[in-house]
Amino acid sequence: MPTRICKAFMLAVTVILFTPSLPAFAHHGWSWAESTQMTLEGTIESISMNPPHPSLTVKDAEGTVWKIDLSNPNQTARSGFTGDSARPGDAITVIGNRNKDPAEAHMKAVRIIIDGQNYDLYPERIQGN
Repeated sequence: MPTRICKAFMLAVTVILFTPSLPAFAHHGWSWAESTQMTLEGTIESISMNPPHPSLTVKDAEGTVWKIDLSNPNQTARSGFTGDSARPGDAITVIGNRNKDPAEAHMKAVRIIIDGQNYDLYPERIQGN
């Protein structure tokens, strides 16, 4: 009987510890994004270098404000992009994969281009490079 109680206890602990991480686990990866890439041109509205993923908001020519997810902080820094690489108001080109839901103005960047400088966040994922 004690073995059964111990197994039940361990299962309960595992469920309790794992359940809060489900939203974060579901967020990561590329399953929410289209497989084909798009190019977005616009103006930077804001820059956040906060974990878990630095991000940008970018306004396109039609006035739509896009949420742009960058890679994790270390990978973003390795690409050369830092909080000092750009400012709100700067022109930007973003190459990446948009959300599968067309109502969402949201994409994951594989490359951003600012003032002719490429920042390759996911160089292995850039299509047609």
